[in-house]
Amino acid sequence: MLRTLTRIGCRTFAVLLLFAGVAAGIQLGLAPGGGHDDRDTRETAADSARAEDQERTTRDWWREYAESAADSDAEDKAEELTKIVGEQATTADEEYERRKEEKENEIPGVDPGEIPDDCDEYSGNRAVGCTLLLKEGFGLDQMPCLDKLWDKESGWNEKAYNSGSGAYGIPQALPGDKMASSGSDWESNAATQIDWGLGYIKGRYGDPCGAWTHSVNNGWY
Repeated sequence: MLRTLTRIGCRTFAVLLLFAGVAAGIQLGLAPGGGHDDRDTRETAADSARAEDQERTTRDWWREYAESAADSDAEDKAEELTKIVGEQATTADEEYERRKEEKENEIPGVDPGEIPDDCDEYSGNRAVGCTLLLKEGFGLDQMPCLDKLWDKESGWNEKAYNSGSGAYGIPQALPGDKMASSGSDWESNAATQIDWGLGYIKGRYGDPCGAWTHSVNNGWY
């Protein structure tokens, strides 16, 4: 009987000990120091929030950087465009002023006429004048100006004399004996007079068209 009670008591003690261990385990699981699952959850949530904040900050920085770069690029392009427009405007202004000056220097009615193909288009003293013109180094483009100039001065008459001024010959040299530097027959030889006249024009006006323009402007050359 004693043995039976002893076995029952041991079994009861073992069961109670088992329940005590389970209860202690449960208590440990619920204790603040043993709550690993809740702490891990809280730490994971905090890490996630920090990551989101960092990502948002990075995103905002890149957006601001991109906007700043775009604004800077736009300013550079605007500045470059302004510079180009300014340069074009300056060039246009210069071209306008140049053409305006050319227009102001144009003499109404100063049209030398068509350029001849050769000197065969002329006859008499004009033909001699054309030949000597080329010999002097001028081009055929100067012949229309020379023709108008000396037609106005003397009608290409080697004996033309201006009683008012004393000018003589085709080029109306003043005085006439200046032409002696080209030949002693300056009073009657058209070629001598033309040779002298071309030299005078070249030295003073550069070419016949320069002399013709001056004549139209001033009435003399």
